Amino acid sequence: MAEETAEQKVAHLEAENRALKEQVEQRRTGQLRLKISEKGGLSVYGLGRFPVTLYKEQWIRLLEQTEEIKEFLKENDQQLKVKQSAPVRSIDNER
Repeated sequence: MAEETAEQKVAHLEAENRALKEQVEQRRTGQLRLKISEKGGLSVYGLGRFPVTLYKEQWIRLLEQTEEIKEFLKENDQQLKVKQSAPVRSIDNER
């Protein structure tokens, strides 16, 4: 394999730098990001400091309970705390 020239190295590093900056920007926007973990679970990034990682069957079980979770949130709204760093959507105002 041939050695990279200085220009090729600079171009490679600039491309890598752009990709890293895009990753940082995505994290700042608060958007949720999905990633397959090393062990094959689905990790959701952007909810808090650490990702939420569950295996496929766990996500399916959780998603099957969506309506029950929403109802529980409504019934217990006064007891639940809200993290103030991000705007909170009401369960009633879903899409």
